[in-house]
Amino acid sequence: MMKVANLIAVFILLALASSFVTAYDPSPLQDFCVAIDDANSAVLVNGKLCKNPGLATADDFSYSGLDVPGNTSNQLGARVNIITADLMPGLNTLGISLARIDLAPNGGLNPPHYHPRGSEVLLVLEGTLYAGFVTSNPDHRLFTKILKPGDLFVFPFGLIHFQLNIGKTPAVAIAALTSQNPGVNTVANAIFGASRPLYPEVLTTAFHLDKKLVEDLQSQEWVNPT
Repeated sequence: MMKVANLIAVFILLALASSFVTAYDPSPLQDFCVAIDDANSAVLVNGKLCKNPGLATADDFSYSGLDVPGNTSNQLGARVNIITADLMPGLNTLGISLARIDLAPNGGLNPPHYHPRGSEVLLVLEGTLYAGFVTSNPDHRLFTKILKPGDLFVFPFGLIHFQLNIGKTPAVAIAALTSQNPGVNTVANAIFGASRPLYPEVLTTAFHLDKKLVEDLQSQEWVNPT
C-alpha cells in the first residue's frame, strides 16, 4: 500500500513539474494584442506568414547593405538602420534582429531609449563611443563605458540605454537584438512628443520642470534616429 502511495505522490510531483515547465507565455512581438473572436478582424501576432520551405532560397537568409553609411544629418546626428524580417525574411520566428548605428562626429547621439521586447549587444566598428544603461527602480544605477573599435557592450532587456560619439570622427556600431521585433521607445520622444500631448501638470510634477518649459518642449519636433 505504501509503494502505491509513493508512486502516486511521485506521479503528482512529475505532473506539477511538467505544468510548471510548459506554462509560460511566448515573447511578445508587438506592443499589445487585444483578444478578439472574429477571425475577419484579426491580425497575425508577428505580421508574417510562413513561406513553403520547399520554395525557400539562400536569398531569404541574406541581406546586403550594412556597409552603406547612414545619413546622420539630423538634430541627433545619428541614424539607426534596423534589419528585421521585413528586410531579411529568413529572420522570421528566429528571435533575432540586427542594426547598424551611425553617429556623427563630436556628439552624435543615439538618445536614451529601451527595447520592450529584447536585449542588445553592441559591437563598435569605428570611432569612440560613450555608452551605458540605467537599472530599474529603486536603484537607478548607471553603468557606462568608453568603447573603441572591437569593444562589446550589452544592454539588458528593457533597460534605458544610449550611445554618444565622443570622438572627432564618425562612429559605426553593429547591434544584435534578441527579438525579431524588439521595438524601440525613445524616452524623450515618448514623453514630450506623444501624438496626444500629456497634460503639462503630469510632466511638471514628474520632472520638476516649469510648466512653460514643458509646453515649449511639447511644441518641438522630436526626431527618431531610425
